[in-house]
Amino acid sequence: MIRNIIFDIGNVLADFCWKDFFMGFGYEGEILEKLAAATVKSSMWDEVDRGVLSDEELVEGFINNEPSLEKELRRIFENVHGMVVKREYAIPWIRKFKEAGYHCYYLSNFSRKAHTECADALDFLEYMEGGILSYRDKLIKPDRAVYELLLDRYGLKAQECVFLDDTEKNLPPAEALGIHTILFRDKARAEKELEVLGVHMD
Repeated sequence: MIRNIIFDIGNVLADFCWKDFFMGFGYEGEILEKLAAATVKSSMWDEVDRGVLSDEELVEGFINNEPSLEKELRRIFENVHGMVVKREYAIPWIRKFKEAGYHCYYLSNFSRKAHTECADALDFLEYMEGGILSYRDKLIKPDRAVYELLLDRYGLKAQECVFLDDTEKNLPPAEALGIHTILFRDKARAEKELEVLGVHMD
């Protein structure tokens, strides 16, 4: 029986919308593609998830990728957490699970301190029992240790948990521990798959 719902944050409860964010500054076309190549599509972007580098170090790295766009990159990344927007359904969905008797947790590489302090994007955390953010616990999905730590920290039984993540590579380590998994594509589809697992919110 499923008792615990574990959510990835990025692209499940919060939307990572870099294109909309960049376009909000008036950038489009060729310059938009150059900005993306220097940042979100570069190998350096992994360091955002890892929470290893400071904002300043990240920006300098992006500028090194595309020196001709220094002015634009500095402007954009004065507010890097602006790329993260809470999905409208996030809090109502979590409340619905809780009212149905399920415990909700988060487990995410969506981790930089600037992001976790962004109340507009992450104010749903207060409705959860707890969870893991990589910058706090120094563990990054899909490392099996992330899932083991979550189970141990909150005394959870793997077979009583279901984990929703939008990234396929993050699911096998959870499944190896006996956690049920759902590859998140949209809320409606996830609800149907949860129902198959016996999760009902009525």
